[in-house]
Amino acid sequence: MNTQNTLTEEEILTDLLTIEKHFTSTYNTFITESTCANLRQNLKDILTEEQSIHENLYNVMTQKGWYPTADAQAQEVQKAKDKYNSLQV
Repeated sequence: MNTQNTLTEEEILTDLLTIEKHFTSTYNTFITESTCANLRQNLKDILTEEQSIHENLYNVMTQKGWYPTADAQAQEVQKAKDKYNSLQV
């Protein structure tokens, strides 16, 4: 019996977005831990490219209704700003 399992476009894009999230996080760690300025700059360039890919995937998924998001309430935005400002020295 030959059963063929295929992924939907939504599943593929979800997987790709998850991978991009992992890549950007990993590159960020590499950048902050690198002691070589040349390597750090190359990694920053790659990170920028990965962030662009991530943004494109996110935009496609949002347009198709596969990554629904809600706008933050003004009160929640202010709360986040206040928290961030309180952490700064």
